Amino acid sequence: MSIVILIILGVLSAVIGAIVGIGGGIIIVPTLIYLGMDAGILDDITPQKAIGTSTVILISTGLSATLGYLKTKQVDLKSGMLFLCGIVPGAFIGAYLSRYLTLDSFNLYFGIFLIIISIVLMVRNHIKPIKLFQNEAHQRMFTDAAGTTHHYSIAPVPAIIATFIVGCLTGLFGIGGGALMTPLMIILFRFPPHIAVGTSMLMIFFSSLSGAVSHIVQGNVIWYYAVILIIASYIGANIGVQINKRMKSDTVILVLRSIMLLLGVYLIIKSLL
Repeated sequence: MSIVILIILGVLSAVIGAIVGIGGGIIIVPTLIYLGMDAGILDDITPQKAIGTSTVILISTGLSATLGYLKTKQVDLKSGMLFLCGIVPGAFIGAYLSRYLTLDSFNLYFGIFLIIISIVLMVRNHIKPIKLFQNEAHQRMFTDAAGTTHHYSIAPVPAIIATFIVGCLTGLFGIGGGALMTPLMIILFRFPPHIAVGTSMLMIFFSSLSGAVSHIVQGNVIWYYAVILIIASYIGANIGVQINKRMKSDTVILVLRSIMLLLGVYLIIKSLL
């Protein structure tokens, strides 16, 4: 029974994660904790092991989805390389800090974090561009698969600082960074949503690699669960990429926002009971 549940979890989390550029970690981590610590279906689960196992799984999800989005020209590699300068070291540090999380503190902090991001996404169209993160000297011009050319700009130093913070949260919560990177690119750097999703999956792949090293060293990975989830996630990520190609940008944002809000409310309520 546990194997079937893990397969379903891996496929669904990867499908949703690939569609909206979050990697699926925000679904995998709390679900593993629930199945292990509340339902008793999975053995040997702690918040740290759920986070560590999720981080390893997100390597597969990130790689699979990134390759798919590269084919559909939805990945801004130049911007992605800049963001990696901050997110990779941040993920390594965050993974180390996760050892201090308890179950209740994880649920509370993670829930608040998700709700804040969902609210920001609700008002994103009313938020004026923040000049600190814009630099006309570093203009980006990106042509997508439909032949549409998009223009936006990135200030390198603030971008690296912001992605370092994202990396710390990535390693701390085992979420791959997409839950923050996708909104960050859309709101602060004015990326078109579909390009933000594709580039976010590139971030998830590399930040998960970095965070996984730290979690493996600390013994926070349950490899039996990880292998099953990796295979299922690979299948799910490919399905998600295909679905994303057929969705409108506003629909992508709505799905992302709704998932974060509902899961955030659930985790906060759970931490207070």
